[in-house]
Amino acid sequence: MKKVLFIALSVFCFLLLPDTAAAQKRIVINSEPAGADIYINGIPTSLQTPALIKPPRGKSFTVGFRKQGYEDGKQLVVKQKQFDGKKAFPTEISCHLSPSVYSRDAGIPQGAAEQRVSRDNAGETTLEQTIIRWYFDSEPRGARISWRVVSGCPAEVKNTNENYLTSTPYEETRSFNIIGLTYENSRDVQIEIKASKAGYLDQVKRFNVRQAIDQQEISGFFELVPREE
Repeated sequence: MKKVLFIALSVFCFLLLPDTAAAQKRIVINSEPAGADIYINGIPTSLQTPALIKPPRGKSFTVGFRKQGYEDGKQLVVKQKQFDGKKAFPTEISCHLSPSVYSRDAGIPQGAAEQRVSRDNAGETTLEQTIIRWYFDSEPRGARISWRVVSGCPAEVKNTNENYLTSTPYEETRSFNIIGLTYENSRDVQIEIKASKAGYLDQVKRFNVRQAIDQQEISGFFELVPREE
């Protein structure tokens, strides 16, 4: 129904315009799939694809697309070109949107990639409820295991202080509770595991959160080295 209305609107606008040059003052914006929000020069509009727009002044401008469940940041640069000896913008622009990696997983509800963990919605987002296996051992056993968040995007996910878990051997299935974490920024976040025992040097291992989510596991073994007297 939406496509029928759009075709009718295009025909109506064409009949109102007196010549081809005037018709090119409007540009058709399409996307596959349709229903993407349209941004002109980075500024959101009230339009969704398919739509007719009037290009801004200048020799070039950008058109951005955003749709839930699809990768953000898709942006096209539109420049004037020679058409029949005159400079003009193309009469139609089309963009193919790629589903986000997270949304392609049939077991993940739509839009979960954009959900953020916060104190207000703790335990409610899909990512935070993801249960993974934590397993750590050491030689000798009895080492204290602690962990902290090391973030490469501190504006979204904060670094944390060390949190004590238990002594080796340690095995548990537990969920994340990392404020600000999404599947998209999890590639820039690490979990640091430290093993410490009296008389031995501390050892530290770091694990990428994105990899831990995909593998459903964080595990490691610490071969502790005695301190020199």
